[in-house]
Amino acid sequence: MCRHLAYLGPPVSLASLALEPSHSLYRQSWAPADMRGGGSVNADGFGIGWYVDGSPVRYRRSVPIWADESLPGLAGSVRSGAVLAAVRNGTVGSPLNESAVAPFVRDQWLFSHNGLVSGWPGSVSKLAEALPVNELLTLDAPMDSALLWALIQDRLYSGASAAEAVASALRDVAAAAPESRLNVLLTDGEQIVATAWTHSLWYRRTADSVAVSSEPWTIENPVAEGWQEVPNGSLLLATSTTLAITPMEGRQ
Repeated sequence: MCRHLAYLGPPVSLASLALEPSHSLYRQSWAPADMRGGGSVNADGFGIGWYVDGSPVRYRRSVPIWADESLPGLAGSVRSGAVLAAVRNGTVGSPLNESAVAPFVRDQWLFSHNGLVSGWPGSVSKLAEALPVNELLTLDAPMDSALLWALIQDRLYSGASAAEAVASALRDVAAAAPESRLNVLLTDGEQIVATAWTHSLWYRRTADSVAVSSEPWTIENPVAEGWQEVPNGSLLLATSTTLAITPMEGRQ
């Protein structure tokens, strides 16, 4: 499956998050350390989203992250205090074009899904039927992650908080498709909502920043570097200075 990360804090270069650490997202694309549920190489595209004056900017490619010769220069020159990035290992049968690569975006929101919806698409057809038709007609791609994002959006734009929208959508998907793997990241540049639902998830805090990642960026001794693993079946809600982890109802 995929690998992803999110960061909130003082502005830093994109390269310092995604490319430069010893076990960066770049390295995780071809040498992940904890790919639960299958897969070994995340070579089906990558994306980085960051915020400029409160609005998200997104750079996505359908090639492996190591194949983009322009990325190091771009990532080294751009600084932001809010970032979401992902490398993709596409599910069999899903599209392999840029539109299928996270982060997905709407208004101020950036979203990424690490996992799969089991039994797609039949298992969640009833959930899809409850969405407005225009939401289905404008999915980013015909794939499980895009529908999951649409379900979360439907709740967000109906007035739910980010954490409530994520938890509610994941409970419904898990009830319809019990073997699903549902690690997600959602940010609006001010908060991060993340879930550990089968796949690994870690976080690291400082006095004024928080990083959340599928795997620690330093695996030699991650705990010594301040990384802590999020318990499976948990939802993490963080800002640059606060963090809370709560169990998720409906997690088998």
